[in-house]
Amino acid sequence: MTTQAALNRRQFLRTTAGGGFALGSLFGLGMDLRAAQEEVRHLKIAGAKEVPSVCPYCAVGCGQIVSVRDNKIINIEGNPDSPISQGTLCPKGAATYQLAVNPNRITKVWHRAPGATEWDTTKTLDWAMDRIAELTKKTRDQTFQEFWEGNDETGKPVKKRVNHTLAIASLGGATMDNEWNYVQCKLIRALGAVFLENQARI
Repeated sequence: MTTQAALNRRQFLRTTAGGGFALGSLFGLGMDLRAAQEEVRHLKIAGAKEVPSVCPYCAVGCGQIVSVRDNKIINIEGNPDSPISQGTLCPKGAATYQLAVNPNRITKVWHRAPGATEWDTTKTLDWAMDRIAELTKKTRDQTFQEFWEGNDETGKPVKKRVNHTLAIASLGGATMDNEWNYVQCKLIRALGAVFLENQARI
């Protein structure tokens, strides 16, 4: 390796610090670089349709701009017009593109029957939804309790109407948006389930 090609840590820091000072000097002289930044940003999304959206990760509701070209998402970034986040995104929100466009994302139903050792990927989404509904109704019918009977603190027998099941629980994650969480809460309460929790504490 030549002397010119070799770059140790100290030289690297000195070089990058000089570049930082130079950039800072441009700002200090009153030069506005926002136009240049905007031009560079548009090179990446030239010819794309910008669709305002909301980050799906938590209940904060940060605004996003989804750039679409040929019916495909090509970029997702913060929306500077959002009164909530003003264009900023947390690390998860900034990586939303990887959530939507990812070759490793599972797009088929994976089912493993009781006792099976391998996943069955031939099932359809309609089959899976019907199966979930069937098992949910079966569990509710078998465990639904209209009344609870017990004793109060004095030992006196008490009978109360509870209309619930203790065999169904719902645990939500932060990738569920506010609208879905609202519907999910309504569904679980209508089923009479008591155990309802969410990572984002909706």
